[in-house]
Amino acid sequence: MALNKVLRRSKIKRRIRKKVFGTSAIPRLSVFRSNKQIYAQIIDDTTGKTLASAGSLKHEDAQKVAKLEQAVKVGKMIAENASKAGINTVVFDRNGYLYHGRVKSLADSARESGLKF
Repeated sequence: MALNKVLRRSKIKRRIRKKVFGTSAIPRLSVFRSNKQIYAQIIDDTTGKTLASAGSLKHEDAQKVAKLEQAVKVGKMIAENASKAGINTVVFDRNGYLYHGRVKSLADSARESGLKF
């Protein structure tokens, strides 16, 4: 059962990554969600470099709240880190996950904090 889920997500991820590509002008915001944590990073695919990152492990307050609220805090953190790096527009890469729950709340909070996508 678990292998089928992994294969399904990898197929969806490949399908998304064919269309979504981050440049230096408009980098890619990639989301990774594990069972306990959530991470986001802004990537320039032309050079293969991570320009900004945020995760629930890096934020002390995020450890003490529910997972959905963790995602909201990480969304705010990634928007702050992006603005420090001079980035205000990105393309969103949901990384094969459904745009629902934690992934959606991270994206919404990043948008509210000033990131455009």
